[in-house]
Amino acid sequence: MQSAFENPMRGILMKVSSVVVFLGMQTFIKLAGSDIAPGQVTFYRSFFALFPIMAYLAYRGQLRTAFYTANPLGHLKRGTIGILSMAFGFYGLLHLPLPEAIALGYATPLVAVIFAAVFLGETVRAYRWSAVFFGIIGVAIVSWPKLTLLRQGGMEAEQAVGALCVLTAALLAGMAMIQVRKLVEEERTATIVLYFSMIASLFSLATLPFGWASLDLNTVLLLVGAGFCGGVGQILLTESYRHADVSTVAPFEYTSILLGGVIAYFVFGDVPGVHMMAGTAIVVAAGIFIIYREHQLGLERRKARKAGTPQP
Repeated sequence: MQSAFENPMRGILMKVSSVVVFLGMQTFIKLAGSDIAPGQVTFYRSFFALFPIMAYLAYRGQLRTAFYTANPLGHLKRGTIGILSMAFGFYGLLHLPLPEAIALGYATPLVAVIFAAVFLGETVRAYRWSAVFFGIIGVAIVSWPKLTLLRQGGMEAEQAVGALCVLTAALLAGMAMIQVRKLVEEERTATIVLYFSMIASLFSLATLPFGWASLDLNTVLLLVGAGFCGGVGQILLTESYRHADVSTVAPFEYTSILLGGVIAYFVFGDVPGVHMMAGTAIVVAAGIFIIYREHQLGLERRKARKAGTPQP
């Protein structure tokens, strides 16, 4: 039987392209400066992402139908959790070296496994629990040197708070992934992506009275570029899953730590330390193992369904 995914190499190429574009988004945000309110960054990221997303949906003839939803409350929940995750994540990104922000963000799939077991009732056996356990150890190795700076003042304390914010963002992103799993049972992918960007834009705009920074033209262009990168990255990510299985393309997410390290060194002069590299290696290994187990379980479920199908 021919696979439903006929061009896995194209899927992998699009996945890696999405990683590059999302790294461009993060780089633009860091270059914009650390004095910008997280809500302000989130607005630019969400609002200007709408332009490439809507153009893409119009090209595919899905723009009209993408606005129809049978679950507006579900989108509101997903949007609320997502906007908080983005705000915390952007604060951490602005106050941490890029590779460390990326590495701590890898806690999201670990959290998603825990939440899937607790809130969705998914069966998680010893193999994946072990991977989650070691992954959390890796996250602790990366974050601990920063968290010990919390009692100090100045930039050191800001980095400690930044690490806490990225971890909080990962926790919220794990919750958002659970909400998305519920939404995909009855909603189109295009609808989920479109409503999230619209809700995030409106919610982040509501933070305007709480002190947005006055921006010069260069900073505005950087933030607008971050928004466009966010939208294009989402499109590439969605298309990658159209051409290849999730278990095929998902491991390529971890190329971001290599590319991020190169950008951090040449653009920001950041050199990763031993703790960061050791912890990241553990987290990446745990993440890849979870993806592998998900793939194996998916194959077992498909075999079980075939075995239970009456033959003509």
